[in-house]
Parts: sequence; C-alpha cells; structure tokens
Amino acid sequence: MKNWVIRKIEKEDNQSVAKLIRSVFDEMEIPKVGTAYEDPYLDLMFEEYSKPKSVYFVVESEGEILGCAGIAALENGDPKICELQKMYFLPKVRGLGIGSKMMDECLESARNFGFEKCYIETMPFMHAAQKLYRKSGFEYLDAPLGCTGHNSCPVWMLKKL
Repeated sequence: MKNWVIRKIEKEDNQSVAKLIRSVFDEMEIPKVGTAYEDPYLDLMFEEYSKPKSVYFVVESEGEILGCAGIAALENGDPKICELQKMYFLPKVRGLGIGSKMMDECLESARNFGFEKCYIETMPFMHAAQKLYRKSGFEYLDAPLGCTGHNSCPVWMLKKL
C-alpha cells in the first residue's frame, strides 16, 4: 500500500470512521451489544476525542479512511491508566505493518499525556489483534479494569508505558 498517512481525525471523517468500524463488526461477526458498536458517540468520534488527554487517529490513503484507533482515559478507572480504543482496519490493509505504526503513534500520545499504563479490551477470536498487542508489550489480565460498558469483550490486556 502506497501513499498512506496516519493523521488525527477531522470532523469530516466522522461518517467514514463510523462506517468502517461498523463494517469490521459485521465482517468479523463481533457482538453488537456490550461492545464499542453501541457506544453513543460512534458517529461523533471527532467530538469525543477532542476532550483533554485523548486523541483519535485515522489511516488515510488517497482520500479513503482505511483504519483508526485512539487513546483516552480509562472510563471509571485509575487516572494514570489510558485505554487504546476502537482500533480497526479494513481487510485490505491488515498485515502490512500499518497496525504497528498506528500502535506506536497511540502509545507515544499516551506517554505524552502522562499516562503510566495502557489498557485494552478485545474479543477472543481476534488473534491477529492480540498478536499485535503482545508484540507491543501488552500482557493478559484476569479481570477487566475500569467500567467501559463493553461487557461482551472478555479479553483484557495491559501495558506499562
């Protein structure tokens, strides 16, 4: 894949990002209840990630949004812990190393915000995602942290920043 760039989300990206996230949920048959799919701000990602100590990135190539991920404080959790949120990529860009670059961008932002640890929730069948998380230094937890409302995500991981 040529001519791709990771950049911060813009207001004009909201519809494309929401569509991308929903398409990955459909493709992978991820439960819609108790997951990011039903987050009330899914159509307003620019606004949601304009809050302090949060950022959301998109991968763009030739005007098309191909992937996305963000960092924000862990909901109802330790203020020193952030969460890697809503990291999804279209099938055509998976396996190209773009996820690793996105992960680096997100974790660097988390450090710059002053977070000490980064948390993530995922699905047990998302093996490629878990491989990326482990490669990036995330370790499995026995129980969830905070209260994200994503009770259908039974895999929890944490990384010291």
